[in-house]
Amino acid sequence: MALARTHAVALLGLTGALVEVEADISGQLPGIVLIGLPDAALSEATWRVRTAAQNSGCPLTRNKLTINLSPAALPKHGSGFDLAIALACLAADEVVSAASVGSVVHIGELALDGRLRPTSGMLPAVLAASRLGHTTVMVPAGNAAEASLVPGMRVVGVASLRDAAIWHGSRLEPVDVEVIEAPGEDGADTAEPELADVIGNDDAILALQIAAAGGHHLFMVGPPGAGKTMLAARLPGLLPDLDPEASLEVSSMRSLSGRGVGRALVTRPPLEAPHHTATAAAMVGGGSGRIRPGAAARASHGVLFLDEAPEFASAVLDALRQPLESGEISIHRANAVARFPARFQLVLAANPCPCGQYGAADLECSCPPSARRRYLARLSGPLLDRIDIQLRVQRITAAQLRLAADGPRLTSQAARQRVVTARAAAAERLADTPWSLNSEVPGPWLRGGPARLPGATTAVLDRALERGGITMRGYDRVLRVAWTVADLGGVARPGPEHLGQALYLRKGMSS
Repeated sequence: MALARTHAVALLGLTGALVEVEADISGQLPGIVLIGLPDAALSEATWRVRTAAQNSGCPLTRNKLTINLSPAALPKHGSGFDLAIALACLAADEVVSAASVGSVVHIGELALDGRLRPTSGMLPAVLAASRLGHTTVMVPAGNAAEASLVPGMRVVGVASLRDAAIWHGSRLEPVDVEVIEAPGEDGADTAEPELADVIGNDDAILALQIAAAGGHHLFMVGPPGAGKTMLAARLPGLLPDLDPEASLEVSSMRSLSGRGVGRALVTRPPLEAPHHTATAAAMVGGGSGRIRPGAAARASHGVLFLDEAPEFASAVLDALRQPLESGEISIHRANAVARFPARFQLVLAANPCPCGQYGAADLECSCPPSARRRYLARLSGPLLDRIDIQLRVQRITAAQLRLAADGPRLTSQAARQRVVTARAAAAERLADTPWSLNSEVPGPWLRGGPARLPGATTAVLDRALERGGITMRGYDRVLRVAWTVADLGGVARPGPEHLGQALYLRKGMSS
């Protein structure tokens, strides 16, 4: 047979497109030509495929081979097309069944000895094949457990090209080879930090619960040693387990980032804490060739923690403004647009000044007022306006330490149960809307209709708006926090005390 076809998957962000791999044998001068807009890694597939086939005992034809990846205008990246190219060539040469090869989606990279290497992005690729109507996929044996996480998909795991050819009808004798395993689960079994380890800072612990219950962003300012990093690390432990859709999305992002997924979907919210030297591409995603997700995308459905936030480049921080509003990151290139989810909770931590001692009771600040203003001014007003909760954290004293050590402390499990109860109340109230968290509700819905609060309740907030203490965006965000405070307290509707507390958590204003 001179022509054979099979299928592979091209990923652009988390979106997968089906690629038809065609192989044609002609009587021209020997050689292999690969067309269809491949990148450099994919262009080298012809050398890998020919050598792997030779070492697997099923060498490719010596005639001219033309391999087309269709649609030709779609950019294709990486080495995950090797298995599809090899089997299409063997099917065109009638070494394997063309009908069998054409009914299966093939994903995997070939080693020169014919073994199959695990491929990053396997979970979103198999998920895309399933959504496009395919029911059978052949993958490297090291990726079989990950691919099997997609429901309703028949997964065929093979260790080598020889095993794949035998499965498709070749009469070769099986040869045992050592399976190339996928990387292990990167820190998946690490225990989450315990909230009970935090001593004192009752206001900050309450603010963490409010942030977790409503999905609100948080900004903590305080001197070194006040516990800002310790508090931020405990926020993911207060969040509920991921629902099936979010779990699949988080697991797909781990797979696309080259981190192990294992034999089960990720069920706990992720935590990403990039260093302050991170670039904009490292934060939101990018790359000169294949577009990869950044820290903000990897933190989707979890927490993005930026310690020493004023030390980040202004362009990096401002790149987060659009994802905070839309919940999505769009990375544009000349020939493609990649989209990643970005529904994360942003937690910022900062010292109050360059020396870090401004406002501390035990040490005196040595920074002039102009230096303090410039330091925190690195965080732009539009970015801070999107932060729902802005809290000052202080060091605890020896007396507070002794008092807290003798009293009961809130555990992560108890706090998480409070958060789950509050989220259930919000979900019940928002059952007939597209939203499930208070942080997702738009301002017009809160200010009108059945959710509108009486003027006596919002008086303190109205005065703050008239004085210019908050913007209209800030007005809506205070309303969202107030609803969360009420949900956490088991109250059906916010009262003036809830509005006052929400306003204090945003601007440090008292009612």
